[in-house]
Amino acid sequence: MRRVVVLACALLFLTSCGRGGTADGDSGRLPGAPTGVTAAAGSATSVHVMWNALPAGSGIRGYEVYRGTTKVGDVPDSQHMVDVTRLRPSTGYAFTVRARGEDGSLGPRSRAVRATTPAATAADRSAPTRPGHPRGRVVGSRAVQLSWGAAKDDRAVVSYDVFQGGAKIHSVGGNQTATVVTGLRPGTRYVFTVRARDAADNLSPAAAAVRLTTPGSDDGRDTAPTGFTAGCHEEGGAYYLDLAWDPPRADGVITEYQIRLDGGTTTSLVWGGTPPTGHSTYSFYVGRDRGATHRVRLRARLPDGTWGGWSAERSATTGG
Repeated sequence: MRRVVVLACALLFLTSCGRGGTADGDSGRLPGAPTGVTAAAGSATSVHVMWNALPAGSGIRGYEVYRGTTKVGDVPDSQHMVDVTRLRPSTGYAFTVRARGEDGSLGPRSRAVRATTPAATAADRSAPTRPGHPRGRVVGSRAVQLSWGAAKDDRAVVSYDVFQGGAKIHSVGGNQTATVVTGLRPGTRYVFTVRARDAADNLSPAAAAVRLTTPGSDDGRDTAPTGFTAGCHEEGGAYYLDLAWDPPRADGVITEYQIRLDGGTTTSLVWGGTPPTGHSTYSFYVGRDRGATHRVRLRARLPDGTWGGWSAERSATTGG
């Protein structure tokens, strides 16, 4: 299923290409239950659920997140957090996580964790104050530790959002003023900021930036989309460019790509709903002129908020 919603720069496209869950399998070794599951209210209608990733070589292809007995999240094996939305204010919920094996079999549920959403405050238009005294330190080539002073709100701060550049990459509960951000790239400069959120989804101004560089080196070789192809099709007298690619492997879901057309115009493709985690396709309008040759390439915004490498450039001719 694909929905076009928004396109940034000259045009903004937002599509949904979700992939449904697979039926429980009954063969192969079952994956173990995820550990370290936590849940914290992010607003009056959302909860942030996190867990420890199962060790490499566990033979899993993803995780399923449940609210009670209802599945509310389906994420790849590289992701170990999800925001559960469309909840009720002032309501307690129990969440569990299950790992799905490569053969489709589901492992046992994790222990249940509980979170209660705060009361809705639709009339609240007062944002929290700016978090104070942000600090950070590198704790490895792929992780940093951040801390900040508590923000104040006329009702209550229910969560803190962590941004890298302009991208939100993490969220913690309102009673937490420190966190470890993982899934980073070695040898990379980062700029982190923190914003406080209240139950009415009012966001504070950003705290002062924390600039950190992870040790090691990363030439970006493995951050570009692979298997990139481009073609054209005609529909109603207009021509459309058809793209297909495999996303780079990353520690989380990739929700945004930049598309560069003919060496100039760059637009942003943002996935809505559940982004695809495997082979992806996308089509967009390029005009009505037959015989026009277009050059195109794309790159992904990685889960750590940085841009990955550009794919190989491909050419396609309308009506060819």
